[in-house]
Amino acid sequence: MSYLSKVRESNPLVHNITNIVVANFSANGLLALGASPFMADAHEEVVDIAAFSSAVVLNIGTLNDYAIQSMVLAGQSANKHGVPLVLDPVGAGATSYRTAVTQKLVNEMQITALRGNVAEVANVIGESWSIKGVDAGEGDGDVVVLAETAARKLGCVVIITGKDDVITNGDNTYIASNGHPILKKVTGTGCLLSAVVGAFLAVSEGASLEAAVEALSFYGVAAEIAAELTTGQGPGSFQIEFLNQLSLVTAETYQDKSIIKQLR
Repeated sequence: MSYLSKVRESNPLVHNITNIVVANFSANGLLALGASPFMADAHEEVVDIAAFSSAVVLNIGTLNDYAIQSMVLAGQSANKHGVPLVLDPVGAGATSYRTAVTQKLVNEMQITALRGNVAEVANVIGESWSIKGVDAGEGDGDVVVLAETAARKLGCVVIITGKDDVITNGDNTYIASNGHPILKKVTGTGCLLSAVVGAFLAVSEGASLEAAVEALSFYGVAAEIAAELTTGQGPGSFQIEFLNQLSLVTAETYQDKSIIKQLR
């Protein structure tokens, strides 16, 4: 059974501590996929919620001291209870504060998967790569080598998204080539992807790399179909249709359209 089918069959509870820009979109995307979103950041309850969740997703898009402490509490609870933990280091490298917070999080908990653009991932591990706001700038490094280095250093699956997505655990590396440029025209598609990765990890039974690869490819296939169905209609129509396709794309459709290459 595909991980997609397992998500829809088991309806995993995905606890999100995320940013104010994307909370609604992330929740609706998870519901469309077949997962159950829980959006909560109160210190008084995040430990308990993380403990009974199927996955925890931390997103640093809108930072403040309260949110950081919520993430630490939830992340450490997830670790204690064996719950998969995803970190989306939004804008790491854009400011020294944001970079320091991200590094604090990876030092104080064990991440299952790190998902970001190339500049964000580079800055998490102290490498140099330019960034503009929350978007990766130009760089001349090897993205695959960077991803593998980060995975080994952090002891987790690392996902670097771009025109082609790199997914690696440091030993085995895949390239997923599905997707569509219009994703960049809708705020929160990367953040939702991190939440979807969490849902797939929730049903992975320890096969984190394989589940993450399927999550990336499935997400890209849904975007391709949505873009085709809304050609010429703009990002608003695409956004709605993309939510539809997260619900409608079957395991058979995904497998037929998936473009995945294993490098090693």
